[in-house]
Amino acid sequence: MKRINCYLEQRSNVIGESNKQTKKMAGAPPMVKQGLRRTLKASMRLSRLFGLAGLLILAMSQLSHASDVIPVPEFSDYEVPISMPAPVESPVWEWLNVVLLIGALSLASYFSIVTRSRRGLFTLAIASLLWFGFARSGCVCAIGATQNVALAMFDSSYAIPWTIVAIFILPLIFTLFFGRTFCAAVCPLGAIQEVVAIRPVKVPSWLDHTLGLVPYIYLGLAVVYAATGTAFIICRYDPFVAMFRMSGNVNMLVFGGSLLLLGVFVGRPYCRYLCPYGAVLGVLSKGSKWHGRIAPEKCIQCHLCENSCPYGAIATPSSPPPKSERANARRRLAKTLALAPVLVIAGVLVGMTIGTPMAKLDPNVRLAERIIQEDAGEVEGTTDATDAFRNTGQPKSELIDLAIGIRDRFGTMGMLFGGWVGFVIGIKLISLSLQRKRVDYEPDRSRCVSCARCYWYCPGEQVRLGLVGDVSDLVPLNVDAIEAEKAVSK
Repeated sequence: MKRINCYLEQRSNVIGESNKQTKKMAGAPPMVKQGLRRTLKASMRLSRLFGLAGLLILAMSQLSHASDVIPVPEFSDYEVPISMPAPVESPVWEWLNVVLLIGALSLASYFSIVTRSRRGLFTLAIASLLWFGFARSGCVCAIGATQNVALAMFDSSYAIPWTIVAIFILPLIFTLFFGRTFCAAVCPLGAIQEVVAIRPVKVPSWLDHTLGLVPYIYLGLAVVYAATGTAFIICRYDPFVAMFRMSGNVNMLVFGGSLLLLGVFVGRPYCRYLCPYGAVLGVLSKGSKWHGRIAPEKCIQCHLCENSCPYGAIATPSSPPPKSERANARRRLAKTLALAPVLVIAGVLVGMTIGTPMAKLDPNVRLAERIIQEDAGEVEGTTDATDAFRNTGQPKSELIDLAIGIRDRFGTMGMLFGGWVGFVIGIKLISLSLQRKRVDYEPDRSRCVSCARCYWYCPGEQVRLGLVGDVSDLVPLNVDAIEAEKAVSK
């Protein structure tokens, strides 16, 4: 501040001298006066410029002494914040999910087998959709837990939470006793499809059986990628989790919306033709101790249940082939049994060739290939991933060795996957070659999701509920013909 005051005092002296020069100029000739005025104006302009420059220099010099005017606050007790990961959800919520899962499975089994209540199952499905779907964002679910279990089986360093183990095992246990009641009203993916199944049409048998192989193949792929620690593809390509979370990849939202639109006309397309967990449940349901029956007492073979099922899960009455065709049927079965191991071997051989392409989904393998291509000049520019790797200073040889090890593991897993696909196809052909004796209309336990739609359409159920006095009030009944048909089938 003293420097600024001195400068202002000097500037006032300069202005005073200029005023004196002006007074002296008063008696000079006109030409001289004009020249002096111009000189004086130029000097004043220069003095103003120098004055502004001087003020700027003085002000900047005072910034270094600002602490003399405004003291700088001390932050000796201030702690620099540290970035922390998001807080882990309380285990109470996880165990609450397990408890609610047990309760929902119990209710679904009770509604399906004891009370035979379609309304109860549908109400429970809505509740499961709201809680396990939207409230819990579709995670953790039994379908995705398949990958956690697979990873834990192949990687001893992975510590799988007990809650995930429980969520994976509980539906399997209930299925062994009561059929696929988890699919009926507990699984949020099945529930959202159940809601939109408004005008389902019947899928041709050949197409239904062919598409029915996809869940088993998908299951094999999911186990391979989870076991190698590459990716959880079931979760990555879950068609409905983005809807449950109200955000996500646009492609998956479109995929999920397309499945729901398809589900209006094709009952539960994801459950029947994609769900890998449903494939496991279907196998276990074949041997379930108890399962829902279509007719509460006696089947009158009215065909109404077959027409009402949107999932093609009603097995129609059938009889063994006549004696004239039994020899051909046995030969077909023998050929199919001989073909099954050939399919497995062929699958293993094909799997030997697909191991390397399957390994390219692993991020370390892709990174190693990209770095090799960049160093060889096969590609232009770099990527964020390769730049980040080079900045770490890690030797390229370590990454390449890691990628080679992953590719070798995929070579083995590829053969196992190929053999699994061959095994699935062989078992399917054998099952189609078998002709079972069946007297009544029954649910196909492997494909039936215990939704209880067929209950309501059964005339016997209408009698049980007291809505009609006798089944003949709904359909024409020829008891003699029915008993004769059963006698022949025996």
